[in-house]
Amino acid sequence: MTPRDYYEVLGVTRQAGEAEIKKAFRRLARELHPDVNSHDPAAEEKFKEAAEAYEVLSDAERRATYDRYGHEGLRSGGYAPNFDAFGSVADIFEAFFGGGAFGSAFGGARAGGPMQGGDVAVGAEIDLRDAARGAAVEVSYEAITRCEKCHGNGAEPGTPIETCPRCGGSGQLRAVSRTPFGQVVRAASCDTCDGDGRVAQDPCKACRGRGRKVQRVKVSVDVPAGIDDGQRIRIAGRGHAGERGGPPGDLYVQIRVRDDSRFVRNGDDLVTVVDVAAPLAALGTKVDVPLLDGSAQLEIPAGTQPSDTLVIRGEGMPSLRGRRRGDLRIVVNVVIPRRLSRQQRELFEQLAGTMTGENLRTDEGMFGKLKRALGG
Repeated sequence: MTPRDYYEVLGVTRQAGEAEIKKAFRRLARELHPDVNSHDPAAEEKFKEAAEAYEVLSDAERRATYDRYGHEGLRSGGYAPNFDAFGSVADIFEAFFGGGAFGSAFGGARAGGPMQGGDVAVGAEIDLRDAARGAAVEVSYEAITRCEKCHGNGAEPGTPIETCPRCGGSGQLRAVSRTPFGQVVRAASCDTCDGDGRVAQDPCKACRGRGRKVQRVKVSVDVPAGIDDGQRIRIAGRGHAGERGGPPGDLYVQIRVRDDSRFVRNGDDLVTVVDVAAPLAALGTKVDVPLLDGSAQLEIPAGTQPSDTLVIRGEGMPSLRGRRRGDLRIVVNVVIPRRLSRQQRELFEQLAGTMTGENLRTDEGMFGKLKRALGG
């Protein structure tokens, strides 16, 4: 089933800012708390739906991908919600409120350990010929990269990094509050070290102490022979840089194969059409047919009928799975001559006068004729 629109789930417009999105999610999360929704069997799924919407819309990279490509774009980029790891909906709710993976939604602390960088999805266009031979294409995209000046630690080279005096290196500030359900301990990310537990005495001027910065990246991608339109290539480690020593994300390149005016692709086979005048189709002839590289002469047998298909073996697309190459299928379009000269008309009239039922006889039945005429 196609997921609902994330903006609709949270009840916000597409122009909503970060604060509005966070406020909308907090309101929904409280309404769907398991303690007050034990009577609603659908509450768990509603909460997971809202959590998934917030997870995407609160992340600038994922939100940009979703706005442009929708749910399919997120899946193509490798994103998939994984709330089953939390167990019950109460555990998920605790994760949101208690400083787990989504604790920032309620002001909770971020995880202090390494965090993997996000994935990047880009597109690249190639010709059908390049898809058949394989090619190297260069893609360019904006990515969060590690600052080369400070090597990702956020400090000017040669200056010390100290334990955060406000949180004592934990990266979290905790507060206890009373609620109708008892005492609740809430953990918030330290506003001094931003949850890292350490602070640079002299922040790096190149990245302003963040340890990462956005820059345009160019990557050469090897496209394998036989790739089809819409298929993706994954390049490990070329996505956004990780945080606090975490590994980078991956790059996903979706290939768009441009239409070729000569061929239609059908799996590993290529299909083309050649026009043959009716008299030549009756007598038999030779015609030139296009190949991916160059052309070939094809013999049209005498008596060839409209839509008959001839095959040249091994002149299609290579297989990604290493099997044999596909075939080139040539559909014969028998053309009835128009705008005849006087001499041509006289010749056709002489021919028509000699026609008998034997010339028109075929072993094909009515059903077969209808099927072929309708393209079946």
